[in-house]
Amino acid sequence: MTSNDTAVLRVAGRPVGRYVTRPQLPARLSPRPYLHPVTTLTGTAVTELSPADHAHHLGVGVAVPDVEGHNFWGGRTYVRDRGPTELDNHGSQRHVAFQLRDPDGFVEELRWVGAGGELLRERRTVAATELTDQAWALDLTFSLTNVTTIPLSIGSPATNGRPGAAYGGFFWRARKESAPPEVFTAAEEGEARIHGRPADWLALQGGTWTLVFAGATEQTRRDPWFVRTEEYPGVGSSLAHDERLPVPPGETVVRRVVTVVADGRLDRDAAAALVRKAVSP
Repeated sequence: MTSNDTAVLRVAGRPVGRYVTRPQLPARLSPRPYLHPVTTLTGTAVTELSPADHAHHLGVGVAVPDVEGHNFWGGRTYVRDRGPTELDNHGSQRHVAFQLRDPDGFVEELRWVGAGGELLRERRTVAATELTDQAWALDLTFSLTNVTTIPLSIGSPATNGRPGAAYGGFFWRARKESAPPEVFTAAEEGEARIHGRPADWLALQGGTWTLVFAGATEQTRRDPWFVRTEEYPGVGSSLAHDERLPVPPGETVVRRVVTVVADGRLDRDAAAALVRKAVSP
């Protein structure tokens, strides 16, 4: 680990991820902590930060486009019957403290703050684990608690009228290469057949690397995947796919996603085997 503003994740002594807690970003990007760069064990970067196509995509993190009308995703807000609209509604995730810091992970407390004050308090747990000499796992759990006295709900452009755009929650902006990455699950392949559907795991594969995402709790596995390969490479787990997710006062939403970061191009059997190893109790 390094300064109060950054944490470096290490696996077998090798740095594999840099976590920035207090980024200096414009308000319209919904400033929030993020992991970037994240790399394979041989040093291949598998994340992007503020790419030209979507400046508000910040490596790996938690981002939600609609918390009771506040934008914690960044960029434009999808407004029903109007489409993507520039609004002055951006919130920020503010690092409070590390409750635990080790070379292979941390536990962090964050405040999700909108124009009217704090809406959610988050406990984020991140751990890096060696799986083989060519793969490691990033284990990320977030717990969002409504600290207000009123009911809140989490939405997405999909719940606000834009079909197929149920992004919001865990999100990984992957490395963009000359060719789009391939995507497959245990049973399907291709963005069109995988996007918007739940699956125990999902693999995104570039030229020399493979990322395998897995919901590590029953509730997380019920969330459909948000997948992009052609427009840009990105994978997320949708908190609000068909309808808004209510968060009553004092209640907590918890999700856990484990991502295998591997050198090389894994086939289905190898991907499934690494997921089993990464998610096993």
